Amino acid sequence: MLGELLTNFPLWTSLIAITLAQFSKVPWNYTITKKWDWNWLINSGGMPSGHTSAVTSLATSIGLTKGWDSSSFAIATIFGIIVMYDATGVRRQAGMQAQVLNQLVEDFAVLLNELRHLTDKKSDKTRVKLKEILGHQPIEVFTGAWFGIMIALVMYWLWY
Repeated sequence: MLGELLTNFPLWTSLIAITLAQFSKVPWNYTITKKWDWNWLINSGGMPSGHTSAVTSLATSIGLTKGWDSSSFAIATIFGIIVMYDATGVRRQAGMQAQVLNQLVEDFAVLLNELRHLTDKKSDKTRVKLKEILGHQPIEVFTGAWFGIMIALVMYWLWY
């Protein structure tokens, strides 16, 4: 059983793709912000899409090993399409809504502070800020898709 798990090419290709995609977010965001933010190793969102990299490398590696006409490839492809749609649609919209809600909470706190002439900032420390980067812009998903396909092709060349 352990031997089968260790030789599961699609599984390892997908895990490597998502890991490399997450690691690549750190230097990518450094080029934009000029700050090293290691939280990108575990954050969703950003360039490239780690989820998309994982599902496209999964589908590609299954296509390469089981055949492009296999049921497994069809399942992985549909799964990938759903993940990519969710990343650019539902999760992106949720992130945009979080930005608006965070701004409303901040504006409301400022208003209360001005109305009460409070000098105590404890209310700022207890406020929970919603995570704003949840989904992806289409270019981030597109880049993640190509990243995942390339990882699968390189891994296939190395593995077999």
